[in-house]
Amino acid sequence: MKPIPGPRPAEVGELTRAQDRLTFVYLERCKIHRSDNAITATDERGVIHFPSAVVGALMLGPGTDITHQAMVVLADSGATVVWVGEHGVRYYAHGRPLARSSRLLIAQAELVSNQQKRLSVARKMYEMRFPDEVVDKMTMQQLRGREGARVRRIYREQAERTGVDWSGRSYNPEDFELSNDINQAITAATSCLYGLVHSVTVALGCSPGLGFVHTGHDRSFVYDIADLYKMELAVPPAFTVVQNDPLDVAAETRLAMRDAFRESKLLKRVVRDVQTLLGSEADEDQLEWSVVELWDGGDRTVAAGRSWGSDPEGLEPPW
Repeated sequence: MKPIPGPRPAEVGELTRAQDRLTFVYLERCKIHRSDNAITATDERGVIHFPSAVVGALMLGPGTDITHQAMVVLADSGATVVWVGEHGVRYYAHGRPLARSSRLLIAQAELVSNQQKRLSVARKMYEMRFPDEVVDKMTMQQLRGREGARVRRIYREQAERTGVDWSGRSYNPEDFELSNDINQAITAATSCLYGLVHSVTVALGCSPGLGFVHTGHDRSFVYDIADLYKMELAVPPAFTVVQNDPLDVAAETRLAMRDAFRESKLLKRVVRDVQTLLGSEADEDQLEWSVVELWDGGDRTVAAGRSWGSDPEGLEPPW
């Protein structure tokens, strides 16, 4: 058989763990190609290179043109590719996840399908956000009421800290420019946060749509996890950016969010928190990346890739 042309795909052991990758790379109005196992981005200012294996999420904005070979190396490296809108404030689609195990996905589906277990996870989420609150007896209605009061107070505190006028959260998802500067900054900041959380969610093999607090949307779980960090890592940078009267609110906010993600080591936090919420304490390196098994009833599994027909020994399949 002739060898497959081009560089060989990376082995699982050569890949960088999700929490050790860059937060995200946002590109717009450029040509994206492959150079060996690196990604290149070319525009009128020149060419930049970055290793595909260390990218958590590559966010492609308007005017990007990506080649087939670039997508191949990103998929082989387990990087998540996310297509986004102007300023990165809209999500359109994403590419292949990093994980090859469905263990966390199965745990997520089990927890979200049982009302008591789902409420327990929701309480854990609120407890992580507000550690001084005793939430183990609260209903969802009580949790929402406590959250609303705290969020409004945080917005007021940030407005007082920065001197930015604040009259409430208001934005038009159909027209980013209609909002005032502070609402534009918060929208851009939360969009960056959603992009990072979405990339980690799919990288770990979870379903973005199976939420515990949010429901009915294909990013419900993304919104659940992002809420753990929004008041800490998205709102304060947004107010600080507007305080400095930027020429480009969205661009300056993206840079501020990049710094906040790096300084807070958010990727590691998201990976750890998702695993904790879904009842998995295993390190990501211990996840079964490429093992395919067959369900055998109950908690039992048997090996795949063999014939389980009439032959009691189980013949190897002919392919």
